Amino acid sequence: IAESYCQALDLRRGHGGENGTRFVTVRFGNVLGSTGSVVPLFQRQLAEGGPITVTHPDMTRYFMTVREAVELVLQASALGSQDGKIFVLDMGEPIRIMDLAEQMIRLAGLKPGKDIKIDIVGVRPGEKLFEEIFLDSDALIKTGAEGVLLASPAMIDLPLLTPRLTDVIDAALKGEQSA
Repeated sequence: IAESYCQALDLRRGHGGENGTRFVTVRFGNVLGSTGSVVPLFQRQLAEGGPITVTHPDMTRYFMTVREAVELVLQASALGSQDGKIFVLDMGEPIRIMDLAEQMIRLAGLKPGKDIKIDIVGVRPGEKLFEEIFLDSDALIKTGAEGVLLASPAMIDLPLLTPRLTDVIDAALKGEQSA
């Protein structure tokens, strides 16, 4: 939702000839060691003697370092707004969370499944097994900055988006989960 809103604001500014704020959207995977990252969770679970909890054995995610995330944001800022397009880092191949858990156990000098148990806890509602940084339908364009691409997802103009956002906000305030 936030991405769509920023795109709509940038399109309004770009097409209307206004001299206001430009909005640059950057999309990337999980930042290793950041708040909410699985790595600190696994480290804590290891320090406590286990078990390490994995939602699903086939779950995969894209990962990047803090440095890579900062560089991407800085490169996107330097490249400037692209009329609602989204900067995407070429993140290579996704990593199986189970492989990450097993590797972290090994790096601690322990054996997965023997010294530290791995519990499969199940996928949470709305959680996907495979992370999608961009859809196959998003046209990817090279930017000239190595590893930084532009995605051109479907966009919606601000006058069309605003009523939909109002509906979402109203439903959230009423506690309507199905809206």
